[in-house]
Amino acid sequence: MKIRAMFIDMDGTLLTASNGISRRNMEAIDQLLSKGIQVFLATGRHYEVTSPYHQELGLRTPMICLNGAAIHDAKSGRALQTRTVQLNEERFHHLTASNTCNVLIHTENGLYCKEINEEIEYWTNVGKIPPRYVGDLREANYGDVLKYSVRTGSPSHDFSALFKNEADVINWNDGFELVAQNVSKWSAIKSILHDYRLHPKEVVAIGDGPNDLEMLKFAGTGVAMGNASEHVQATADFVTSHHEQDGLAEFIERYLLTSHSSHESRIS
Repeated sequence: MKIRAMFIDMDGTLLTASNGISRRNMEAIDQLLSKGIQVFLATGRHYEVTSPYHQELGLRTPMICLNGAAIHDAKSGRALQTRTVQLNEERFHHLTASNTCNVLIHTENGLYCKEINEEIEYWTNVGKIPPRYVGDLREANYGDVLKYSVRTGSPSHDFSALFKNEADVINWNDGFELVAQNVSKWSAIKSILHDYRLHPKEVVAIGDGPNDLEMLKFAGTGVAMGNASEHVQATADFVTSHHEQDGLAEFIERYLLTSHSSHESRIS
C-alpha cells in the first residue's frame, strides 16, 4: 500500500544529542513533503518545545505532544485535543516527597516542577516560557494535568507500579511518566488518521523510546532507531541506524523516496 504519512519522534530520532536537526534529516523530510507525504511530529515534549522544530521543518500538520495527551494546531498552537490524568494527588505527593526525585507536572496552563534542572533550563531557552511554579508542589494550584514526569535518576519500576491502577505508566532509565489510561502517541495518531482519512497501513511511525512502542506496533510500518532498546527494536518492522548517524534520513532515503517515485512501496 502507498505510504501517505510519517509520524516522527523527536528526542533520539529526529534530533541529535545536542537537540539539533541534521542537514541530512532536514533534506530527507523536505523531500518527503515534496512527494506529497504528510509528516507529523509525535513527541513526549510539551507544545512550547515542539513548535520551534515544527516551524524549522516547515510543517503544517498538527503536533502530537506529551505522549499523546495533547494535539496542537500547527498555525495557532491551540490544543485541538487534550486528555487529562486523574491521580490521588495527596498520595502522589506523599510518595514522591518521600523519594529523592524531581517532579514535573505538565498542565494545559504550563509546567510546574519541584526543582529547576538542565532539562528545564533548555526547555525555557527553546520555548521562551519558564515554569509557572517551582517548589513544593503540594502548595501549587495547577489544575488539570496532562502528564506527570518523575525523575529519579535510575530505573524505578517498583515505584512506578504504585500508580498503574490510576494511569498508564511509561518507564524510562531515569524514572517514569504518567498519562491518562489508554493515552499514547498511537491513540493521538488514530484521531489524526480519522481526520485525514488515512488508513494505518498507509502510515510509517519511527521512534526509539518506550513511549513509541504502541505506534511502532500498530502503524502499517514501525521503524526503530539503532539507539533504541532491544525491546523497542523487537517491536518494529525495521531497524535503522543510530540517531547520531542520521538513521531517520537513512530509512526515508532507502524506503520512501525511491519507492514513492514509482508509486510502489517497497514496504510490505
